[in-house]
Amino acid sequence: MESLETELARARDLSVADIADAIESIGFECTRCGACCKAAEGCGDDGDASESGDTEPHTATVFPDEIRRLQSAGDYDFRDVARPMPYGLTEGEDGPEGETFEWALQTDDCGDCAFYEETADEDGTVSGACTVHDDRPLVCRTYPFSVALGGTSQPMGEAVDREGMVRAHECEGLGRDISPDEAADLAAALKERAVRELEEAIAVRDAYEPASVDSGEVVVHDSEGAKRPDGTPL
Repeated sequence: MESLETELARARDLSVADIADAIESIGFECTRCGACCKAAEGCGDDGDASESGDTEPHTATVFPDEIRRLQSAGDYDFRDVARPMPYGLTEGEDGPEGETFEWALQTDDCGDCAFYEETADEDGTVSGACTVHDDRPLVCRTYPFSVALGGTSQPMGEAVDREGMVRAHECEGLGRDISPDEAADLAAALKERAVRELEEAIAVRDAYEPASVDSGEVVVHDSEGAKRPDGTPL
C-alpha cells in the first residue's frame, strides 16, 4: 500500500485535461433530482422519518475551512453547518461517543443535507436546489465523480463506471452530454479535492494524539487538531 505522501504526489501530478476527457467520455449533467443531497429512505410525505427505521442520513465530508466559509455565507453557527462524522463513534447511554476524524455536513430531521431544499413548478414537477450553491464543499462540487487514489474518498458507495483514474458513482445524470468547458471546471475541482483530502489525512495523522473521552463525549480530529462537536479546540 502506497504511503499518503506518495499518493499526494500522484494527486498533484494528475492531469486536469486527462480527467476532463474521462468525464466527457462518461458524460454527466445534473438533473436536480436531489438524490445526492438526501438521506436513504428519509421522511415520508407527512415530514416524519421513515417508519422502517432504515434511514441513512446524508453524509458528505467537509473541510474545516469550508465550514468557516459556509458559516460566513449565511451567518450560521458551527453546528448549523457541520456535525461529527459518525464513522468510528459508538452509541452510549447518553448518545454518540468516541473519537472520529472528519466533519460531515449537517442534516435535518429527515437526514437530508441541511442546505437542501425542494421546490415545485406550476405543473407539480419537484426539483432540488442547494441554498449555499456558490459556497458548497468540494465533495458536492465534484459529485458523482472521484479519483482512484488511496486516501481519497468514494462518495455514495462503490463506483458504477470508470474511465482511467476517474470513478463515477450512482447518479441519474451519468451518461448525459457535458460541454468541454464544464468538464474542465469539474476536472479542476476533482483534482483539487483529491489533493485536499490527502493533505487533510496527512495533517490529521501527524497531529493525532488519543483523547481521553468521557461517556457521552465526542472528539473530532481534523487538520487543525482535536475539537469538540461545536468546533472549539479541545
